[in-house]
Amino acid sequence: MATTFPPVLPIRLQPQGWLRYFSFSLDHKVIGIQYLVTGFLFYLVGGLLAGMIRTELATPISDFLSREAYNEVLTLHGTVMIFLWIVPVVNGAFGNYLIPFYVGARDMAFPRLNAVAFWLIPPAGLLLISSYFIASAAQSGWTAYPPLSLTTPATGQIIWILSVLLLGGSSIFGGINFIATILKLRRPGLKLMQLPMYCWAMLGTSILVVLSTPVLAGTLVLLSFDIIAHTGFFNPSLGGNAVVYQHLFWFYSHPAVYIMVLPAFGLVSEILPVHARKPLFGYTTMVYSILGIVFLGLIVWAHHMFTSGTPPWMRLFFTIATSFIAVPTGIKFFNWLATLWGGKIALNSAMLFSCGFILNFVFGGITGVALAQVPFDIHVHDTYFVVGHFHYIVYGGTVFVIFASIYHWYPKVTGRLMNEPLGQLHFLLTFVGFNLCFAPQHWMGLNGMPRRVAEYDPQFELINQVSSVGALLMAISTLPFLVNVVLSAFRGEPAGDNPWKALTPEWLTTSPPPVENWHGEPPLVHEPYGYGVEPGSLSLAATSGREIWAVGDPERKP
Repeated sequence: MATTFPPVLPIRLQPQGWLRYFSFSLDHKVIGIQYLVTGFLFYLVGGLLAGMIRTELATPISDFLSREAYNEVLTLHGTVMIFLWIVPVVNGAFGNYLIPFYVGARDMAFPRLNAVAFWLIPPAGLLLISSYFIASAAQSGWTAYPPLSLTTPATGQIIWILSVLLLGGSSIFGGINFIATILKLRRPGLKLMQLPMYCWAMLGTSILVVLSTPVLAGTLVLLSFDIIAHTGFFNPSLGGNAVVYQHLFWFYSHPAVYIMVLPAFGLVSEILPVHARKPLFGYTTMVYSILGIVFLGLIVWAHHMFTSGTPPWMRLFFTIATSFIAVPTGIKFFNWLATLWGGKIALNSAMLFSCGFILNFVFGGITGVALAQVPFDIHVHDTYFVVGHFHYIVYGGTVFVIFASIYHWYPKVTGRLMNEPLGQLHFLLTFVGFNLCFAPQHWMGLNGMPRRVAEYDPQFELINQVSSVGALLMAISTLPFLVNVVLSAFRGEPAGDNPWKALTPEWLTTSPPPVENWHGEPPLVHEPYGYGVEPGSLSLAATSGREIWAVGDPERKP
């Protein structure tokens, strides 16, 4: 008589279902969602801190927060928004989710390193925020300039340094992973000049991360020695040089601006062709403009230091270099406009946020070119003009794209469409609130209102109140978004596998995708933006702009 054995069930080494999002998962899609949700939670924390700042600034005296508490909240707000919201989301969330699809890989090059990179973020964030409650939080701003960072309470400053070091390590691990994945895991037959633009953006961003982040890490270690061991690296009273700290800090922190905006450039370059039903205009020039931004981004840092006693030759060099970086950025702007020109534009939430990004970023870029000119910079340095410019670049240039990307890829992640009326309400409140909040700050700066102060001249009270109303609208805008995300996950209209009829590889599989992205062989996509083009008739790497405009005729069927 034959012996029968029970069927062998597959061994599950990792949790399944919703529990996998709380596990040490190695699936790049799970890690991408972990990055996104964690980043958004910190965005809510950073937004709460911003609300506290704007409430305090509604009156000229420090009546809501003490001066010390205001400095603590200001420091935490800047650090949380940059290191815990924007960088993890535009790099970690969308990079992890999309890059393996775009290169035709089953996962990232180093899945375990990928998981480690994410799991450094929650403890770093909790450590940073806890400093507000267990000790006096850092009061030196997100720049931590000495001697201010040497004279504020040491415990809070050291916790801040430890948190930023952990977050920097996470960025470096992620950067190494992205470089290896894009260069070494491409599907056979897929050339570099056939990759979607987001791959190029993440390649450039990762190079900046790997080159510049260790400089910040070393700088903060030396600063911690000054605080704990009373060494004299940056302490002027012990023979140190505070300006050296500024050089080292901005060698990382200006590239950090491009670490935030370059992935956003890549994401918007993926969204516009889909919803305009046209090829991305000027593929080759877009690639070279990314490489130009990476190179120039490393040699412009000292424009932050025009008032720090820099010699005339240095001012001249950094003025010219900073002005030059407007050229590759301008190429991108005109190529986005050319992509939209004559297209069959769908004014859905993803497109609205993308167009809002273009408008805001252009304005922020113009004020950036103005700040690159020494005479103007000396006039408005450390005023609210810089605050307005910075937020137009960082919020207008990244957060608008984050929301556009969520609306665009939500059907891929969940298999359901988001509610369009709620999405459009979200955009309207965000766009109006953002411009109402930050546009007046340029006027305040031109008229001499200093930044990073809890008390100010009463002549600026009305404009500050207008700015605070804008901040309130931005806070309210989060509500329809949250309602939309939650309701659509359960009651949203089924999206199908490819609701946008897109051509990039992530849409050529099921929604949501399987564990290893595709059933069977990954697709080979030579023309990720071939809308309105017969298969095989267009080489994006070699086609002239005139030809692309011609094939982008809106009368042609996609």
